[in-house]
Amino acid sequence: MILSRVTITLAAGVTFALAMPAGAADGDPAEGQQKKQTCEGCHGITGYRTAYPTVYSAPKLGGQSVAYLVKALQDYRSGARQHPSMNGVAGSLSDQDMADLAVYYAGEGK
Repeated sequence: MILSRVTITLAAGVTFALAMPAGAADGDPAEGQQKKQTCEGCHGITGYRTAYPTVYSAPKLGGQSVAYLVKALQDYRSGARQHPSMNGVAGSLSDQDMADLAVYYAGEGK
């Protein structure tokens, strides 16, 4: 996998770099819209809370940055972040799927 680095600076002045698949920012939002069905089951319902594995509020995806969304999905896929449902979902996504979904959701809710 070819990785590129994206530098993010937070409002607090903290800067960090994320490794993203090359071309992640070039994801296709139309493709992301076609691939969002699995995400919408939890993240598409305002105020949705799941009871598995514990009571957990599904965070809003719309308006998040592309870099953040791709990194979160990569971390769920690798196991660096743990949530049984998300580990399974992210494990089924290709790098292109992640890029497409991230670009779609980054443009939502702004």
